Amino acid sequence: MKKIIVHSPGTVANLVCGFDILGLALEEPYDIMELALLDKPKVIIHNRDAFGLPTEAEKNVAGVVLLSVMEKLQDRIGFELTIEKHIKPGSGIGSSAASAAGAAVAANHLLNNIFTTEEVVQFAMNGEKLASGVKHADNIAPCILGGVSLIRSIHPLDIISIPSPDLYVTVVHPQIEVRTADARQILRQQVLLKDAIKQWGNIAGLVAGFMKNDHDLIGRSLEDVIIEPIRSILIPGFDEIKKNCKEAGALGGGISGSGPSVFMLSKDKQTALAVETVMKEVYEKTGISYHTYVTTINKRGVEVV
Repeated sequence: MKKIIVHSPGTVANLVCGFDILGLALEEPYDIMELALLDKPKVIIHNRDAFGLPTEAEKNVAGVVLLSVMEKLQDRIGFELTIEKHIKPGSGIGSSAASAAGAAVAANHLLNNIFTTEEVVQFAMNGEKLASGVKHADNIAPCILGGVSLIRSIHPLDIISIPSPDLYVTVVHPQIEVRTADARQILRQQVLLKDAIKQWGNIAGLVAGFMKNDHDLIGRSLEDVIIEPIRSILIPGFDEIKKNCKEAGALGGGISGSGPSVFMLSKDKQTALAVETVMKEVYEKTGISYHTYVTTINKRGVEVV
């Protein structure tokens, strides 16, 4: 096979209390990527969107991934990539991860799946390092594997897929940009022991809630006492959205990745749509443009079409 098309899904990272270690994949939105093999060691990138992302491979997250694949193969082949992004860069729903993961999975498929899943994740993490300065996998892993992922360790890489209940996800994306690198810089470097203990309890409770399909436990565990209090100041209307969405029946939620998107989990579509209405009402008052998604958890990850 010389050419392939993949759909690479958006993701929600952190899942409130699981900073850098938890993430889930979304059914919508997703990027569409077409990758072709070349018989020369070079990477050609075309953009089919209006985001104006770099086409130089060294400056493009997908390009960096493909270069790392070429290096592993000792530059015996090259790639031509066409990207149609539907996940806006800086949205907080895994735009860079979708590009990086989509490129890694597509390249491996064209090469007859010669790399392990762990190697594919490692390739994709190179793109995240370009985007944010850190090789984190809480977007990359669920994007590739689908469902909910726990990143127990980066060095060595240790990823656990967690059973994901059939929940609905409502996301509001205010049309402002929060750069991941900037959102990381404002975080405290030290935390109080009492806050760490509470956070550990919430992470364990959330994982247990997913595995037991216990909606009440999931809701109780969607609490962040370390990251959210600081990052939420970057997101207009955040406190009102969180309060009103829970009153509308959401199990809970919070900042998606580094923001500015906010997500909420609901046990049924009717509640998820009511949560969307609440989100719209809050942002209509602020005068900030926004976009909403009502979707579910994608359990397939990057998909060949």
